[in-house]
Amino acid sequence: MGDECDRETSGLSFDVLDPAPVGVAVTRGANHQLVYTNATYRAQFGERPIGSPLPKLFADDYRQHYRELFDQVYATGEPVVLTAAPASTDEDDRFFTSSLSRLSFRVGERGVLVVTMEVTDQITVAQQVQALANERSHILRRYQSLMQVSAQIFWVAGPTGDVIEHSASWERVTGQPWEDYQGRGWLKMVHPDDREATVASWENAVATMDVWEHASRLRTADGSYRHFEIKGVPIKEHGRLVEWVGTCADVEQQWQEQRAQQLLDRAAAATADLTNLEEMLGAVAAVIVPEIADGCGVHLVTDLTGEQHGGAPFVVERVATAARPGLHRLPPYSEERLPPDNALVQAARRRRPLARRFPPGCPPPGLAPSWSQQWMVANKANSVLVLPVVVDGVVPVVVTLMTCGDRPPISRTDAALLSRMFDHAHDALSSAIRFQRTHQIALALQHSLLAAPPRLAGLRIEARYRASPAAAEIGGDWYDSFILPDGVPVMAIGDVAGHDLGAAVTMSQLRNMLRALAMDRCEPPGEILTRLNIAMGSLSYEVTATCALARIEEYGGRHQLNYAVAGHPPPLLVTEDGTGRFLESCVNPLLGIPNEGGCRSTVEPLPPGSTVLFYTDGLIERPGENLDDGLERLRLLAGSLARCPVERFCDQVLSGLPTTGLDDIAVIALRLPPDR
Repeated sequence: MGDECDRETSGLSFDVLDPAPVGVAVTRGANHQLVYTNATYRAQFGERPIGSPLPKLFADDYRQHYRELFDQVYATGEPVVLTAAPASTDEDDRFFTSSLSRLSFRVGERGVLVVTMEVTDQITVAQQVQALANERSHILRRYQSLMQVSAQIFWVAGPTGDVIEHSASWERVTGQPWEDYQGRGWLKMVHPDDREATVASWENAVATMDVWEHASRLRTADGSYRHFEIKGVPIKEHGRLVEWVGTCADVEQQWQEQRAQQLLDRAAAATADLTNLEEMLGAVAAVIVPEIADGCGVHLVTDLTGEQHGGAPFVVERVATAARPGLHRLPPYSEERLPPDNALVQAARRRRPLARRFPPGCPPPGLAPSWSQQWMVANKANSVLVLPVVVDGVVPVVVTLMTCGDRPPISRTDAALLSRMFDHAHDALSSAIRFQRTHQIALALQHSLLAAPPRLAGLRIEARYRASPAAAEIGGDWYDSFILPDGVPVMAIGDVAGHDLGAAVTMSQLRNMLRALAMDRCEPPGEILTRLNIAMGSLSYEVTATCALARIEEYGGRHQLNYAVAGHPPPLLVTEDGTGRFLESCVNPLLGIPNEGGCRSTVEPLPPGSTVLFYTDGLIERPGENLDDGLERLRLLAGSLARCPVERFCDQVLSGLPTTGLDDIAVIALRLPPDR
């Protein structure tokens, strides 16, 4: 541009610039002496003395900078534009957009024309907008940092509740890709048991446009489930819902701690007023299921030495069971002899929990007592935890816990919680077990007096004795089975009046006397009972007793029962098709009462596959109830069990009837082979 931009000013009066809406100033010479300012300029910068160097009139901070610009324009003729530049005023900083251009005077001198326009308002607004933007950005970064500390997942959903934005944090935590979780696909990651409640809660929040707070289990990338606290905030504009912004925070640790305390409190409350060990263990099982496991069996170790029952390492009684709704419950009672390689035996010996996983419904053999083993198959169990309970340095109780279907196996955390649960109940268990140990000693003595039934070709004889949990002494109930010299098997059952050591001694005497009389002569049962009644007169004290005695005879390829009953409940015959009837055609008085006519015998044909059950009155008697009611309950239950193996038949009979718990119970059952 150079001199082409120079303007001759000869004859030009600057007064014409006075009304201009922009500020105008003119300098002359190399020192830039001010020769003119219009009204707008003076309003912008105040009065400036004519003849003074204009750059020197700016503030010290800007003086050198403006001097250099004036010099540059004066020397080169190149105009300069300053955009939104600060200038000195008597007030706060103000901003101007200015242009400097060279001009020529008539006498050949040059100068600089300054045109300015104040833009302070625009700059202030722009600065305010930028400051607000910076503040919002700062707040957003702070919020994001806070959310990263307090939540693991961020999500955005539309007004209808469908997820509408990609969430990297959701994918990182759950492993679910965007195409799967958009819309309502995220619900697939909610635990099946929590899904219905989560959907209902979310839909209610969407409908009411209220803040959403809900806790659910979410499946994480490793396949496990963890508890998350889900929060959603509705974003509204002019009262209209435009979207939801939310977080999911992992609260598994807090949930586990709260759940553990709740379960411990529930177990303590359930056992607080109980003193009976079996009731106490049953109450704990009811707390464990279904909260931790789908099925539970609690076993008492009744023979630690293995000296009884043919040298089996462990004899256990199942005394309590529980199962979640929808699953068949194990009978609460059974007695079983376990081999040394059974998992329950191993866990008890090592005093450490033993956990096993397996395909649903396919447990390997020897994981649990046979009843529990069959339960796992029928209910598609996928894992078992065998937990020995140590009380006062010994293992009197072993608990088996099963999970089924899609439920994950019991975790180490839950296994530790179960141990804590029993530890918290230690004092109560210790007190109950001290009584139980006395009871077990008495029971061991009782079992020592009760011979194991003989093993026969084709025929099966199984016996059970369940002592009264209400008393530590052994009682007078007994059973016996042996082979006579003529090869005929004999079954006997009896009950001596009383429930103390004297009754037990008398019971042992009568049993031994009956066995000796039966072995001496192979005669009908009625005659043997007659001689026993006479022999009882030799005892030093008066005693009464009941007894049922039977020979299992084979005649013409079929079996028959030659039996006699002295004051005892009638035997029950159950055919293979489930029809049951009591054998009441041979009734004789109590033993211990003179009977001049002696005891009669009778013979009953036994159909193939049938079962004959002998039992004591503790199985059928209840205070205030007619005895016929108890007999009918027994007949119906036994009929429903006609096709069960005879050992299960005995267990279920003991488990399935409502008994008082005040009397001992003995049962002995004969099972005939089915028709070939």
